[in-house]
Amino acid sequence: MAKKLKEYYDAEYIENLSDKIQQVYPEFNRDLFIELVSKDIDKLEFGQRQLLIAESLKEVLDLDYPQSIEIFTKILGPELPSNIGMFTEGYWLWPIGKFVEIYGLNNFTVSMNFIKELTKRHTGEFAIRPFVKGYPEETIAILTQWSEDPNQNVRRLSSEAMRIRLPWAKKLYTALEYFPEYRKILENLKDDPDKSVQKSVANNLNDLYREEKEKFNEIIEDWSQEPSKECAWIIKHGSRTKRKEENRKD
Repeated sequence: MAKKLKEYYDAEYIENLSDKIQQVYPEFNRDLFIELVSKDIDKLEFGQRQLLIAESLKEVLDLDYPQSIEIFTKILGPELPSNIGMFTEGYWLWPIGKFVEIYGLNNFTVSMNFIKELTKRHTGEFAIRPFVKGYPEETIAILTQWSEDPNQNVRRLSSEAMRIRLPWAKKLYTALEYFPEYRKILENLKDDPDKSVQKSVANNLNDLYREEKEKFNEIIEDWSQEPSKECAWIIKHGSRTKRKEENRKD
């Protein structure tokens, strides 16, 4: 039987994470961290495990937020050479992203810089959503820059961050509230050669269709004028819900 996602975050994982942190921060109380997490983790579901690990890191580190992020930066490891491995190789960083998500909002610049590095090894799509909601103009300005970044995982994040219906996350309507800026990000990515970026843009369009059909049609009509092969694929994949609705009417 295949291993469930939550089962990757078990007692062995806690010990390995403790070792990584202690190597760069010898003062880390490894035994206390293992004690706080291991006693309950097997009883918890995936999201609860992420929260427990993040909260326990906060308690045991007992440092201010920028100092904690400095430690996490040191354990990130090498960047992924492509988008492959984001979850299979970078899964162990998920609780670190949760730490940023719940504790980082009052340290905008520190968090943005770290999320950019995190997403080169795992993903920052969940960590960044509180910032999109709490600091929309500032965050969108950064996401617009990231949409032209040389790193494909950073470009992907610029799209994923703005999704209205990101799976496993609460709905986020910033894309509709800042539609011209949101559209600019998608425009920058509509001919992207990376398939993970293309999928993200298509998923954005599909989300948009389910919320604001007129805005969806506005983009599709514009992009359908002599599209690149990348853009044509995005349009087709991003129109899947629309096609399903039309097929049900036939």
